[in-house]
This record gives sequence, C-alpha cells and structure tokens, in this order.
Amino acid sequence: MMHRLPTRVRVATPNDAVRIAAFVAQAADATAFHRPEWLVAVERASGHATHVLVAETGDALAAILPLHAVHSSLFGRALVSTGFAVDGGMIGDPAHLEALAEAATRLATQLSCPTVELRGGALPDGPGWHVKTDSHAGFVTLLATDDDAQLSAIPRKQRAEVRKGLTRDMVVRVGRDHQDRAMHYAVYAQSVRNLGTPVFPRALFEAVLDQFGDDADILTVLHEGMPVASVLSLYHRGVVMPYWGGGVHAARGLRANDVMYYQLMCHARRRGCDRFDFGRSKTESGAYHFKRNWGFSPQPLAYAHWTADGMAPRDVNPLSPRYRAQIAVWQRLPLAIANRLGPLIANGLA
Repeated sequence: MMHRLPTRVRVATPNDAVRIAAFVAQAADATAFHRPEWLVAVERASGHATHVLVAETGDALAAILPLHAVHSSLFGRALVSTGFAVDGGMIGDPAHLEALAEAATRLATQLSCPTVELRGGALPDGPGWHVKTDSHAGFVTLLATDDDAQLSAIPRKQRAEVRKGLTRDMVVRVGRDHQDRAMHYAVYAQSVRNLGTPVFPRALFEAVLDQFGDDADILTVLHEGMPVASVLSLYHRGVVMPYWGGGVHAARGLRANDVMYYQLMCHARRRGCDRFDFGRSKTESGAYHFKRNWGFSPQPLAYAHWTADGMAPRDVNPLSPRYRAQIAVWQRLPLAIANRLGPLIANGLA
C-alpha cells in the first residue's frame, strides 16, 4: 500500500530561489504574476516584501504560494498573492491547498496583516475564507493567422472603429528604451488621472521591464510626433497581456486605442504568441463591455480573501461608492500635482 509523504509548509529562504524558479517554469498553472521576475520587481519598486510559502513532500517542492506584504497608511495592510497583479494564488498540487492557506493566515498574523487576498489559483474554502466569483471577468482569445485575418476577426462595429483609426496619420512604435518608457508613463499617467485614479509609481514599470527583459515591451501610437496611446505588455508562454495601457484625451477621436490593441495583436503574433489576454475587468463596467465589443467572451474569475476575527477586509476597489467623491476631485487635479501625489497613494493599492 502506498503511503503519501507528509507535507511540510514553510516560508522560503534565499537558498530556495533556484528551486522556486524551476518549479514556476514547469508548473502548468503558473502565470506571469508567479514568476520570480514579477515578485522581485514589485518588492524593489514598492517596498512590499516578498514571502513565498512552499509545500514540500520529502525533498521535493509540491506547491508554492507567493505573497507580498502590502502596507499602506491609507488602505491598511494585507498579504496579497500577488502585489499589483490580477492573478496569483497557489500553484502545484491542490492536495496542499489547505496547508498553504493555513500557513498564509498564520504568516499574516505574524506580519500584522489582518487580510489575506488570493487572486487566482486553487482557492481555499476553510474557516474564515470567502470566495467571490461574480465581481470580475477575464478575457482571452486566440490570435488570427495574419494581419488581415486579425482585422476580420474583430466584430463589425468594432472593426469599423479600427479601420477609421488606421486611416489616420499615426505611427506605431515598439520598444523598451528610455524614450519608450517616458512616453508610456506620460500617456498612462494622464489616462488614469482622467479616470480619477492615482497613477502607480514609475519605478514599478521600470522594474517590471528590467526584470522581464524581452518578455515585456511597450507599444506606443504617435500622432504628429506626439504619443497619444501606449501600453506595456507582458509575454508568458505564448500569451500577450496588455497590462498597463491608456490614451490621452485626443486618442478617442483618433481611435488610437483601437489601433493600439489591433497592432499589439499583430505584433504579438509576429513574435510567436497565439493568444491575447485582455486582462480582467469589473463585471458590467465600461471596460468589460469594451472587451466584449472586440469579440472576447467574459470568463468569471474567482478570488478569495481571509480576514482576521473582528476585522473588515480592505476596500481598494476604485468603483466603490466610498471613493466616488475622491475620484471626482482627482479628475480635476492638474496633471503635475496628480503625478506627484498619485504614486504615494497608489503604492498601497497593490
């Protein structure tokens, strides 16, 4: 009779780095947000410490749970898998889920974090854990075989918007150098200010680009020499994910965002990708319907959180009614002030 080896769960040490990297590289359920490059980039840019829980059977890694300890005077403290990500959670043998989940709550208590947030992976259902399946949706589809087929794959009404944009005198640039980074941050910062959201620290984008190397780049659309839309994308196992993108006020009339996403699809296929991950959106939000207009089918995403007894989960949802007045004020801030204050606030929204 076969006997299962006992599970040992512990917090990884620097000596485990090579083993963890190898485990993530071969784990079928690993995402870009489980990669050591992401964990390092977030910690270096934000100061949110990385803690990786490992489950071992004998001498072998069986499952891991990467976490960031997020600390903010405005939004409180939380142990998050993983920081600034839309995915994360445990990867590996689901048989070790409960042991990892229990270890995460113990670690949260030790670190004075009243909340643990898991944004994907296998989700626990033990005492104190709450799972939500109706708040967000993900959007992934296959890329077409060539540029013309990609355009034809877009539903008629949205395809017409892309065609209008393609008739404009716009130039598309892809790169990772200082100019690409500066243009992207300028466009993105203006875009999120207009939405009433504080911009993330520029150091976060810099760190992700530096850590991911060729697995991250920036595509920018320029009109009359000025950047009007720009997106920083991640590449992982044949999937491109446009992760941080936006456009200035003029982008809407130019259809620059529509051109940007179409050109990114073509660029990603040329560099070997076969799937396009449009990321997550709040259910029934404007972004949710925008992605449906592109022919993407929403897939419900599941998230879990644990909160210590007597404590309330933190609220970092920008659509929350409690932030409605602050958003309205933020939209009217001069861009220079928003860009100075935004990173100080947004660092706690990981």
